[in-house]
Amino acid sequence: MANEQARFGLAIIGAGMGAKPHALALGALRDKVDVRGVWRRNGAELDQFCAEYDFPAATSYETLLADPAVEAVLVLTPPNAREEIVAAAARAGKHVLMEKPVERSTEAAERIVKLCDEAGIKLGIIFQHRFRAASEALTQKVASGALGPLHAVHLVVPWWRPQQGYYDKPGRGTFAQDGGGVLITQAIHSLDLMLSLTGPVKAVTALAATTGLHQMETEDFVAGGVEFANGAVGGLMATTANFPGGAESLTLNFEQAGATLTGGNLTLNWIDGRTEIVGEASNSGGGADPMAFPFDWHQAQIEDFIHAVRHDHAPRSTGHTALDVHRLIDALIRSGREGRRVEV
Repeated sequence: MANEQARFGLAIIGAGMGAKPHALALGALRDKVDVRGVWRRNGAELDQFCAEYDFPAATSYETLLADPAVEAVLVLTPPNAREEIVAAAARAGKHVLMEKPVERSTEAAERIVKLCDEAGIKLGIIFQHRFRAASEALTQKVASGALGPLHAVHLVVPWWRPQQGYYDKPGRGTFAQDGGGVLITQAIHSLDLMLSLTGPVKAVTALAATTGLHQMETEDFVAGGVEFANGAVGGLMATTANFPGGAESLTLNFEQAGATLTGGNLTLNWIDGRTEIVGEASNSGGGADPMAFPFDWHQAQIEDFIHAVRHDHAPRSTGHTALDVHRLIDALIRSGREGRRVEV
């Protein structure tokens, strides 16, 4: 077991738009985490990022992997750049914490998960919605059994992304870079959170489309019915074509209560008339600014990953749990394309 008093050595790979909450979280964790260096191909943008957040710039990825003080790498690159980065980390015996999705396709994601398993390194996938105070409170309630059996689920992700400034950027909304549209790029967070609370999905019947509000290769609207393995049923809608965008909402109807997560808030309406509210007022990134949300959820997930490495147990969000949401997305897209019920 590593020295608990020593700061955790971390290398950062990639420093684009999605790096901001990670950088802020790591700034708040300076007493626990030693950022040994940051690497990205664009030297000017690398220097700007490192100057803004007071991190050292690395001369190469290989230099970071050769640093014995680096215990793990935080991979923040686009999905199409992940496989060789993870393979190199595995060869160097470095653990990996990586932004969602695992890769563009489920097949590539499975290769990455298998690679990490065979190398004996931990693979954590960033799904920060699990680490909201409201999400954790509901997770504990579900685990306690106090809510009773789950019977119905309703998920809505009514987000907005503009064509200009978002989808007009090269590669955005393409299969080659992102692997898909609203499901794998935006709603994946809510789908992962849903699965963490409901358990696996058995089958889906869906509609997937691209609205006239966007010119893009992939889907910006998906709706469908969901059959869960535990017998519950549900419906979902996810879009980036809902101007000006709103907070995602997940409602779970149990025997004893209805539970609704809206953004960072939980409302529990008990059958006996009681009402409980847990959480904090926060943005969710559902509007034109994708980064309009707090960084404390990322901070909590980074701390969870460090604890997993230091104490040799699985992090709460792993490559294997991420594969569950990849396979659900595949089923939804396939159902929408083929116009039929698809088993997951």
